[in-house]
Amino acid sequence: MKIGRSYKQHGIPGGRYDAIVIGSGVGGLTCAGMLARHSNQRVLVLERHSTAGGFTHTFTRSGYEWDVGVHYVGEVNRAGTLLRRVFDHVTDGELRWEDLGETYDTIVIAGERYQLPCGLEAYRHRMYEYFPQERAAIDHYLEKVKKTVKRTKLYFMEKALPGPLSHFLGPSLRWPALRDAKKTVSQVLDGITQNPRLRAVLTGQYGDYGLPPGEASFFMHALVVEHYFGGAAYPIGGSSRIAETLLPAIERAGGTVVTLADVSEVLFERNRTVGVRLADGCDIRADKIISDAGWAITFGRLVPAAIAAAAGIQVQVAGVGPSLSHVSLYVGLKKTAAELGLPRSNVWVYAHDDHDGAIARYFADFEEPLPLTYFSFPSAKDPDFARRFPGKATIEVIGVAPYEWFSRWEETKWGKRGEEYDAFKAKLANRLKAALLHELPQVAGTIDHLELSTPLSTRNFVAHPHGEIYGLAHTPARFAMSDLRPKTRLSGLYLTGADVCTAGIGSALLSGVLTASVMTGRNLLKAILKAPDRHAPRPSSRGREQ
Repeated sequence: MKIGRSYKQHGIPGGRYDAIVIGSGVGGLTCAGMLARHSNQRVLVLERHSTAGGFTHTFTRSGYEWDVGVHYVGEVNRAGTLLRRVFDHVTDGELRWEDLGETYDTIVIAGERYQLPCGLEAYRHRMYEYFPQERAAIDHYLEKVKKTVKRTKLYFMEKALPGPLSHFLGPSLRWPALRDAKKTVSQVLDGITQNPRLRAVLTGQYGDYGLPPGEASFFMHALVVEHYFGGAAYPIGGSSRIAETLLPAIERAGGTVVTLADVSEVLFERNRTVGVRLADGCDIRADKIISDAGWAITFGRLVPAAIAAAAGIQVQVAGVGPSLSHVSLYVGLKKTAAELGLPRSNVWVYAHDDHDGAIARYFADFEEPLPLTYFSFPSAKDPDFARRFPGKATIEVIGVAPYEWFSRWEETKWGKRGEEYDAFKAKLANRLKAALLHELPQVAGTIDHLELSTPLSTRNFVAHPHGEIYGLAHTPARFAMSDLRPKTRLSGLYLTGADVCTAGIGSALLSGVLTASVMTGRNLLKAILKAPDRHAPRPSSRGREQ
């Protein structure tokens, strides 16, 4: 389903807009919705793709449907959690979730399987079972994760402070979290355990933040790991339901989401924003501009270089490059998930314990073993899939790949990149297919559709310069960047989305609330949590009579 009004077919609705959002990812849509709900602002959301939602959108081919970026979300499978309360608020409770059950991730290393179960204590004791000689190390690790996550609250709170307060209080608020953020995952684990297999299992979800343990900040690792300790869920009806349920609040205040509307430039007069210019030369006026396009696109393409330089904004920061890029094989099967026995748990497959070495060798030589293969099963996770696509199932098989392998074709058009490109894609697709058949031999003979996306697909549809899936890399240097905050150095220009906080749907959601809070001068998260929880138990009539 395409979400949003097409610019090429319908144009831009007239009238004055209070704010314009560039990009329709979860952060952009949430920010627009919060401004509409809590400040009655008329917001225009401009999306360059043909459907809104960013990495939450789905696509169909040959009667099959796949998500492109939402494979599971933590902390929404239980009523009353922070993320669930926020999602319920911004979607009017229309977004429903399917709990993935006891196991949310399965790590496979050299053929050995390690399940990650729902619940911190269940996780702890499962690790004890796998590594009985490492109980003290496991306890140490879990305590370190919990302490790190606890310290992040002040770090993110500081992003909402006005300039003068941030100048005086910012360092003290950021420092506790930065102590952990300045270390890589490997550096922290060096002080906990030298068991290579335990280290490999504990870091087996590194694909969720797009960097191997030798490069990723422990801050990011801890946030991801802790996020799933309580289990995970999947949107009922598919990941496109996220954007569908965020849209009504924007429209009720007179705003709209327009697709196929490619913003080429943010417009400034006297060093403050006055609107945006589309790729066809159309100018749209608004005093406040919110970019959900990411740091690299915002300051590398949308903001004129002279204006960014005059404000002291560095587009590229030492130690903060793009996150990993990926390839994804979309598989359509002519049997149901139940018939094929497909799991709901995601599966991460590694050839051996050395994640960093595997990445380095593969990026240097395509013929090396795949460093990471990730399997997701949307048709098994979504109880509504069988109704929409009877008799069918889908799988996504995801791997990593350096953008440099594809850069020579970056000026070609999607779907028309030439025979050499198609042949290279076929090699990658065959490797991922072989990995699929090894992991799930029962799907042999049922494959009806195969389609591979590359980093150029990501570049084409979401404009990330190097096809990166998570925007800026989550290195230690990234978390030291004080400019990754909603209010930029340029008057009237704001940021939202993953680069403001971190990777992931939950983080993008909270970034939208954070940016709207800064723009309205109100603590909107506090307002959400003060409102009645629509899922909280209500007193029974008998209780009221008593």
